[in-house]
Amino acid sequence: MSTDWNALVGTRVVARVRSPNGLYDVLGDLIGADDDLLRIVTKRGERQVPRANVIAGGPVPPAPSRAAPPHRALSVGDLEVVMADHWRAPETDWLGGWLLRAAGGFTRRANSALAVGEPGMPLDVAVLEVTDWYSDRGMTPLAATPHPTIDEEDAGQLLAAAEAFRAAGWQEVPGAGATVLTAPTGEVRAPRDLPAGLTLDLLEAPDAAWLARYHYRGEAVPPVGRELLASAPEQVFAAVRDGGTTVAVARGSLARRWAGVTAVEVDPAYRRRGLGAALVARLGEWAWQHRAAAVYVQVGEGNEAGFALYGAAGFETHHTYAYLTPTSP
Repeated sequence: MSTDWNALVGTRVVARVRSPNGLYDVLGDLIGADDDLLRIVTKRGERQVPRANVIAGGPVPPAPSRAAPPHRALSVGDLEVVMADHWRAPETDWLGGWLLRAAGGFTRRANSALAVGEPGMPLDVAVLEVTDWYSDRGMTPLAATPHPTIDEEDAGQLLAAAEAFRAAGWQEVPGAGATVLTAPTGEVRAPRDLPAGLTLDLLEAPDAAWLARYHYRGEAVPPVGRELLASAPEQVFAAVRDGGTTVAVARGSLARRWAGVTAVEVDPAYRRRGLGAALVARLGEWAWQHRAAAVYVQVGEGNEAGFALYGAAGFETHHTYAYLTPTSP
């Protein structure tokens, strides 16, 4: 089966290339693919590889940035790119290493520029390009800017990108930031019992009852939201049922040997009964069966119940991020 290189833009790949001197591999981040060339950023810079000379290849997991357990081994920027693969906007463009995303306004994650990596141009020019890209679509420009600790491998690049937006007058959107938590898959999968009379099912696609239970900012899921829910290379939908009523839901996703947990929601009448913990544990077991090395979840500012739930399941803070916009919120 031939590799769909266009679908792999933005991921870490390896391409086996035929040359007059034999075969060699090109390993790095794929930032562009057309009918003639693959553009791969390697440790030594960008390589332009003729498609006609590529005989095999595909995606590979991000390289660890430090000696640590899998859930701690990726840099902030690498983990952000992995998470973007779990929640793929229907419209994307790459500005060098920056990912521009649009999804009709459903979730900030899918409608913001992810400013990690090098944009391939002066930072002030890149900020203008981001502004124009969103303005051309009638959208308020938005940028996701991760906060690294000073000892992170990519701290300098991430801090410089955030500063470039701020220098252009962009401001942080109050209350919109989030914390990224990670955990070893083996710890998350610890079994949790449900209250008597309740059942937990895994669905290949969200049914009407699942969609009716899940809300984003208190509203029903629009069509573009359903597209996003099914946008990862692989996902599953967990539902806790009380008879014929769905009372709690969650989504699990897989990409690049990482699992993600999103869309966790419990009917208010069923809270504080361990349903959230049971959902997370079941998704951890699913991730374990699919050989995911680690699991991530993102928790919004002020979500104390979420921090308590995931902390009890074995998650710990990896990093935080904020959203910046050029207009006063």
